[in-house]
Amino acid sequence: MKKTILLSFFAVAALFACDSAKKIPSADTATVKGQVMETAKEAVETVSVSMDNSKTMDTLSYSVGVLVAQNLKSQGLEELDAATLADAVNDVLAGNELKIPFEEAGNNFQTYMQAQSEKMNAGAIAGGKAFLVENGKKAGVVTTASGLQYEIMTAGAGASPQSSDKVTVHYEGSLTDGTVFDSSYKRGNPATFGVTQVIPGWVEALQLMQPGAKWKLTIPQDLAYGERGAPPNIPPFSTLIFTVEMIEIAK
Repeated sequence: MKKTILLSFFAVAALFACDSAKKIPSADTATVKGQVMETAKEAVETVSVSMDNSKTMDTLSYSVGVLVAQNLKSQGLEELDAATLADAVNDVLAGNELKIPFEEAGNNFQTYMQAQSEKMNAGAIAGGKAFLVENGKKAGVVTTASGLQYEIMTAGAGASPQSSDKVTVHYEGSLTDGTVFDSSYKRGNPATFGVTQVIPGWVEALQLMQPGAKWKLTIPQDLAYGERGAPPNIPPFSTLIFTVEMIEIAK
């Protein structure tokens, strides 16, 4: 009787995929802790196998190994020690005591991937830092303790918004080379969102502004989209420039 093999493997690929960032609003950083075990478990549990007598579990095991290894290789992890990797897989599947606790394993993976990303984007990181140094020397530019830089183009009046408030703003965002990646001005509609629903550089700046104010913000990559960037328009580790005009505060 003819039977089929269904492998739901997309959960494993998700271990190594970067989250797509939204345009301006949320910049919450998802952690790999918890996700690694959950997605690996899901990849195993959702394998639905209905096989001929000629098919064996060895065939399935090898097939899963091929897919896992290809995914690892595509993420630049081809130098992993295959024997050690196999030991870890066996310990997890067999329920053995782990040589490296799960939380520590998640931290190790996250630290390695962060270092690799920084190595690949060393030029962008250095360029952003140099830009911030030069921009900070300009008259009227204020640099806060976090590294955020702002220049008051038009002063506002009244109270500044609180973290629990919503604000309506017009804005335009660009890269340091002048490339505009988003603009409410061009759309003809201001944006309204919660003060804490934006990237960290915005969260800080909004709580310093008043209605009617128009500021130029220069935001370091670690207060913007960091290593993820915001594909396809914002590369990883990008220092960003925004013109922000606060129209009103909504409690």
